Amino acid sequence: MAALQYISISEFELPSGEHQTIELSYQTFGQPLHEAPIVMVNHALTGNSNVCGKEGWWNDLIGSNKCIDTNVYTVLAFNIPGNGFDNIEAHLIDNYKDFTARTIAEIFAIGLETLNVTSLFAVIGGSVGGGIAWELAALKPNLITHLIPIASDWKSTDWLIANCHIQDAILNHSEAPLADARMHAMTLYRTPESLTQKFQRTEVSKARFNVESWLDYHGKALNKRFNLSAYKLMNQILRTIDITKNRGALDDVVKTISSHIHIITIPSDLFFKSEENWETYVDIKLIKDNVSISEIKSIHGHDAFLIEYEQLIKFLKPIFESNTYIKNEKNSHRHIRNR
Repeated sequence: MAALQYISISEFELPSGEHQTIELSYQTFGQPLHEAPIVMVNHALTGNSNVCGKEGWWNDLIGSNKCIDTNVYTVLAFNIPGNGFDNIEAHLIDNYKDFTARTIAEIFAIGLETLNVTSLFAVIGGSVGGGIAWELAALKPNLITHLIPIASDWKSTDWLIANCHIQDAILNHSEAPLADARMHAMTLYRTPESLTQKFQRTEVSKARFNVESWLDYHGKALNKRFNLSAYKLMNQILRTIDITKNRGALDDVVKTISSHIHIITIPSDLFFKSEENWETYVDIKLIKDNVSISEIKSIHGHDAFLIEYEQLIKFLKPIFESNTYIKNEKNSHRHIRNR
């Protein structure tokens, strides 16, 4: 695993007006920083900066000779402060509601400035990671060449906020908050059809269905690798995505974003609804030519972005092979092999 590195941000101002020191950790993979185009990866709710390699959560997509090729790209991934992966004391426990998706984008922007990163070939993220990608693009309109939000949106809808509210109540009032919140979330990450295909109403015993056992397993598994304060914080970030807040209409915000925008949606997603993504696409296509939308066809709902790699690669490959640096690099390797 690539070594964790750290940036200390002192006196960071929160939306509440309070100031706090933020310890921002990150990992890099592939080519050394500033020696190749940079791809920034934003992790999802229970994810982290370890995006590729033996235990990387997106290693089907990122790595040597893979879609996002670490032989020719630098891959940069920050940990959302407080997610617990970096073993930094969870100093965000008491004031997690002071943080928003935009706050995290602002922290990431400071991290990039500290690393002297002035341009990103791409920013890619799934779920809440995609929402933070949208927020970063709105904050730094000329920073990103390719903005790739997957199973995500530029806003938290009423439906999403409602479910985050239920999650927050579980996290604050349940006797087994992590496990219970995770079980509730899993029913939203998948679909009725996905669970039917997987379990077919089969039973572990006369008193217990396999689907119940599966939910219990996921609840207990998260309890072992995640912490309560991190879940509360990540849930809060998920419910506060909104690139238009205090900025005006969506059109006004998107007009400033120079990035090529590649929306990837999932028709069966019960969390970030595909209809919302299509509405976004139609609205911004009227004012911006360099926007596209692709659909992952799957019965597995929101989690399809972590399951349907072949489809995802099909959509992403043209983007990551479009860079002239990549083409020159591959031609150079081919020339060396043929000598």
